[in-house]
Amino acid sequence: MGLIRKLPPSVVNQIAAGEVVERPSSVVKELLENAIDAGATRIDVSVERGGKDLVRIADNGQGMAPDDLLLAFQPHATSKLADVEDLYRIRTLGFRGEALAAIAEVSRFRCQTRQADAPEGSEVVIEGGVAGPIRACGCPPGTVMEVRNLFYNVPVRRTFLKSDSTEAGHVVETFSRIALAHPEVHLTYRSGGKVIHDLPPVTGMRERIAIFHGRELAESLLWIEGRLDQIHLWGYVAHPSQSRSSNKGQYLFLGGRYVRDRSLGHALNEAYRGLLMIGRNPVAFLHLEIPPEEVDVNVHPTKIEVRFRD
Repeated sequence: MGLIRKLPPSVVNQIAAGEVVERPSSVVKELLENAIDAGATRIDVSVERGGKDLVRIADNGQGMAPDDLLLAFQPHATSKLADVEDLYRIRTLGFRGEALAAIAEVSRFRCQTRQADAPEGSEVVIEGGVAGPIRACGCPPGTVMEVRNLFYNVPVRRTFLKSDSTEAGHVVETFSRIALAHPEVHLTYRSGGKVIHDLPPVTGMRERIAIFHGRELAESLLWIEGRLDQIHLWGYVAHPSQSRSSNKGQYLFLGGRYVRDRSLGHALNEAYRGLLMIGRNPVAFLHLEIPPEEVDVNVHPTKIEVRFRD
């Protein structure tokens, strides 16, 4: 009898969940990115107990047809890729088709969706990866995703979550990164039924930087912009007097996606060489736009790390 066996789909999805869904903020990130990819101009985020009990994200994007609704929760089902060549020119925030299946495997998930020209919406409830029937429902155009009791069926994972306030802090950080990257989208954030942020669309980042990092910092920022061939860099950097003891004040966005990259961080620090004391780090909010075929965003399940061709 051989030792190698094929894993059941539920185990495969839970492994994927372990890679994609680390904590409630991971759920917020994946669902927010899906909403932006769907063309939403308004997205409402609500959480309870730091997202442990509820993450609810409602958008006014294009919605899904009933036939697509159940398929959306199947592993590796996506509308964003057609063939292998598409992997080398990713223009969307999501693309693998793993997130919804992974999240639904470790939560009680409900999705309502409706396309603008459809007479009624569709709803599906998925509990621990087991989907119920698709039912007709009344709902506005767009999609509502509700994730309840995260890791209820994986108690070991749930015990690794931190306190409600700590998890809520991670959710706010995730929310702020996306709010800074997409100032053209109206975003709201509620926690425990209380409105924490209501961010109408704006044309630039400075107003949102002021909300999350203080008006004093925002008003002292310096605008920078540069182009080289097809590369475009733009955003704000802070005066050396506004330095930090860590790199948490550095927000680097690549094609609208928050990323962490050692080479970009090193380049930023080199620009401040001689202006900062050892151990201090510059503050920056920078967008980098390069041709999608020049960067590989498919190197990490959470898509927070990238690899540049050059």
